[in-house]
Amino acid sequence: AALVLDAVSGNAEGDLHKPPPIKVSDYVRTAPGQLRIALSTQFPYTGFPARLDPEIKAALNRTAEQLRLLGHTVVPGNPDYGLRLSWNFLSRSTAGVWAAGNRLGGGVNLDPRTLANMRTGRLLSQAVLRKARAHEAQDQRRVGSIFRIVDVVLAPTTAQPPPLANTFDDLGSWETDRTMIAACPVTWPWNLLGWPSISVPAGFTSEGLPIGVQLMGPANSDGLLVSLAAELEGINGWAARQPTPWWRTEPGGS
Repeated sequence: AALVLDAVSGNAEGDLHKPPPIKVSDYVRTAPGQLRIALSTQFPYTGFPARLDPEIKAALNRTAEQLRLLGHTVVPGNPDYGLRLSWNFLSRSTAGVWAAGNRLGGGVNLDPRTLANMRTGRLLSQAVLRKARAHEAQDQRRVGSIFRIVDVVLAPTTAQPPPLANTFDDLGSWETDRTMIAACPVTWPWNLLGWPSISVPAGFTSEGLPIGVQLMGPANSDGLLVSLAAELEGINGWAARQPTPWWRTEPGGS
């Protein structure tokens, strides 16, 4: 992952956000030092309910205990997401879908859900979008206030185990959004804020499906997160812990 980040890092002409250059692979063998880490299980407000699966909660707690054994201090704590953040995300994301869809021009058959998002984006792409962008700095200060007392936030990557590949095939726009947010309610704030987060393996469900947890940091903490993830990788041996591929499973076996 660090090598991939090295390959794609760097700023390009026209980038609105230009972080300082960093060679991420340098941090793989660099100890992060003793950190204060907030264990977060509270989801940001979205209007759709989300529930943390017991197996994922158990994996999250196991990772927290591993971090304690590595010498870090882990305490309960949740970022202050506020109520407006999801509205800002809706306007930013759907306005982007609308702009991208328009760039494709005619002659393209779009999924009805994409068309629905484009219609929403057209409605939210003017005054609402300007307000969302105007609130960016305030949102970053509010959510980032947790980093006055901790260095990293540990949270679930998903709230539910991976869905089946065809789960979303026949859903409408509303049902797709509701199902998507129920499964993955806690990654989008960091996308909106533009801050780094790294998802790390945290074991498997009882059905053999992978579980991930994420390490979330403030702006320009990429190297720190990679160092911390490398510590976890060192004690877990992720590459050697893989489920049996379905094509190698005996008929009638688990």
